[in-house]
Order: sequence, then C-alpha cells, then structure tokens
Amino acid sequence: MPTRRLYYDDSFQDNFSAQVLSCELLSEAEDGGLGPGWGVVLDQTLLYPTSGGQPHDLGKLGDANVLDVLDKDDRIVHVVDRPVAIGRLDGCIHWPRRFDHMQQHTGQHLLSAVFHERFGLITVSFHLGEAVNTIDLQGPQPSALILEGAARAANSVIFEDREITVRYGTPEEFAARGVRKEVDRKGVLRAIEITGIDLQPCGGTHLRHTGQLGLVLIRGCTKSRQDWRVEFVCGGRAETAARKDSELINQVSTELKCAPHDLHASVERLLREREVVTKRLKVLLPKVADSDAVALLAATTARGDGLRVVAQVLQNVEPDYLQHLATALVRPESAVALLADKESGHLVFAQNSRAGSDMNALLRKIFERFAGKGGGTKDFARGALQEAAKANVALDLAKTLL
Repeated sequence: MPTRRLYYDDSFQDNFSAQVLSCELLSEAEDGGLGPGWGVVLDQTLLYPTSGGQPHDLGKLGDANVLDVLDKDDRIVHVVDRPVAIGRLDGCIHWPRRFDHMQQHTGQHLLSAVFHERFGLITVSFHLGEAVNTIDLQGPQPSALILEGAARAANSVIFEDREITVRYGTPEEFAARGVRKEVDRKGVLRAIEITGIDLQPCGGTHLRHTGQLGLVLIRGCTKSRQDWRVEFVCGGRAETAARKDSELINQVSTELKCAPHDLHASVERLLREREVVTKRLKVLLPKVADSDAVALLAATTARGDGLRVVAQVLQNVEPDYLQHLATALVRPESAVALLADKESGHLVFAQNSRAGSDMNALLRKIFERFAGKGGGTKDFARGALQEAAKANVALDLAKTLL
C-alpha cells in the first residue's frame, strides 16, 4: 500500500494522525547505525524522506522519536527509537527543521531560476547541508558581477512576496507551460511554481510566498570538476551568517584600530608589511644561524672518536632556522648536528660528509621508537615527531645511537 504524502499538499501542517501498518526491528545496515531502530510504515505521513538533495524531517510518532525517514519505492519507512503498536497514532514534525529546509529548498529553486533565466547557467545538482547549501552550475565561470546580480535578482523576487503554488500535471503539460528542467518520469507529476519566474517538478517541501524566504545570501563559488559550485544560505541561516560576518568585521576592525570601511586598506597594508618582513627574515636567518653555530661549536667538546656532536632542543623557532643552523654546524670536519624544536616536534639530523655516520638511518631508528615521519640522505635528514613533547628523549636516544 503506497504511503500518502500529506506534505505534498500542505508543507505547513505540523501534526497528523495515521494508521500504523507495520513496525519491524531493523538490522544495523537498515537503521544506518542509529539503532536499535524500528521501521514503521504508515498509511499517510507528514514526514519528508531524504530525497532530491533535501534531508529528511525529524519528529515523533506517538512517544517514539523519528531518527530517519526513508523513501522505499511508494512507501515511506520511518526509523524510530522504540517500537510502536499497530493501530492509530498521532505524529508531529520538528517544525524549526522543516521550516529551515523549506527556506533553503525554495531559495534553491529561486536562485537556480535566476541563474538560468538571466545568465544561461543550468543547475545540475543541489545539496541542502546542515550549515550551507550548494548548487552546481553548468556553463562558463560565473564572475563576481554575475553572482552579485543573481543574488540581487533573487532578493528582488523575495521582496515582491510572490505566490508559490503546488501544481500537478503531465510532463507534456508542464513542457507546454515552460518548465525550467524536464524530468524523465511519466504520469502525473508534482511541480512547484514561483509566480512569474519558475516552474519545476519537485517532491520537496516549500514555502507559500517568496517573502517567507527573507533573504538569499551567496557565500562563494568554486570549481567542482567540470561545473561551478555556488554556496548559499537563505532565511534564518542568511540572517545568522550576516550577523556573524558583521561581528567578525567589527572585531577585526577594532583589533586593527580602523573603521570597518577602512578594513580592506588596513589588511592590504599588513600584507605588504608581512612581505617585507618575510624577505628580511630570509636574509637574516642564515646569518643568525651562522653566529649561533660558532657559539655552539665553541662550547662543544669532541668525543673520544673525534666527533663533535651538537645536540640541541630549541623552542618555537622558525621552521627554516633548524636547517640553516644544521648546515652551519656541520661545516667543520667530523661535526654532527642533532636538532629538534620542542613546539613542533621537527627534527633535523646533519653531518659533515667526512663524519662517517648515516643520518637517514639514525632518523629511521628514532621513528622505530617514537611515532613520526621523515627521511633524507646519508648526510642530511629531517622529519617530525607525532608527539612534540618527546623531543628531548628522542634527541637523547639519537646521541646514544650515534
């Protein structure tokens, strides 16, 4: 017996009564790891199953919590956390989740229609995520100007508060009325019409007027294989995102001691200053390393076999500094450098080519005892420990094995 889908005609209804046709304990594979779970089939339901890029509704069937809703051919299976008795029961949906999904899905229809109608960009897929939604567009890369134009056009339709209507008809009837995207299905189809801009076959839940959308906010656009993935949010999500954006702008402006409208100029100045400092650092690091190497070598006494081993655990140094310091330390014959950074766990083992050891083999032995990754040559090897706190004991071991 097919399940009657009450949400087809009224997405705003939030409670209903139905007849329980069956209730079966599901296997772990069937309940999606949410179990123990029971699969409940009703004669009719308001709960939307995951389909068409839109996630499922949540709610209750009697005292049972709905964990998932599955579309099984003509039947809808409700995955619940406890068994329910065969017979009549009352059910309800989790309204905030339903309304959020209606805002996002209706916003997608509107945005896809605008991209198609005004810019010739066709939507090939849609995903309604927990935080952000995406549509994949087929065609040339949408510029920043196109993205802004699409958002402005969509929001203009929202502000006009146009009616949104559920229509039923055959594919041929919808094709004659100018459906945005034809679907490969026969018989009577359900479609959503946004007055004056869009007609699209769809089984999802939608708003009654565009004004209920509140706002469409495009968050970005990236390449996705051969298409372009546009991220967007609508309604309550758009309000939350805009508020957080404003809070972030004000926070950064305060930290940079500038007005919000001067933020871009301040960031550009900081980037230029960072570039200058980075260039200076690249010049100064080898010089500092050379100077430190002289002091370390002078304080190190050669071993009985003639090796001068400099083993140092440094703290919070520039990543390139270890390499520069190691290079400077092993310029003298029979010199070996065993260096580590306590903050990052980075290791650098180096030797003068006449020292006669194998730095790469030594590093591998360290990683046999302490988890980490790295490698190199006979004279120079580098890597990093998984646990930076073990840098001291790792270096002690390296000195012992050398």
